[in-house]
Amino acid sequence: MKVQIHISLKNGVLDPQGKAIENSLINLGFDKVENVRQGKFIELDIDENDPVEARKQATEMCEKLLANTVIENYRVDLE
Repeated sequence: MKVQIHISLKNGVLDPQGKAIENSLINLGFDKVENVRQGKFIELDIDENDPVEARKQATEMCEKLLANTVIENYRVDLE
């Protein structure tokens, strides 16, 4: 089963990379851009046919390795 994981910084956590992207976009003439936040996207296949079990495994992966749950949120999507 194909799993997509979206990871983003929690509100209130400083995002210097997002700010750098925002400044660069503004310098390129995209002056209406604001509040840029940078995140991660991970796509993987799990050899599992049960969507409940696939989501459980992906969530466990996020909790143990893929996301820093102190400062990041994550969302698991199944295809």
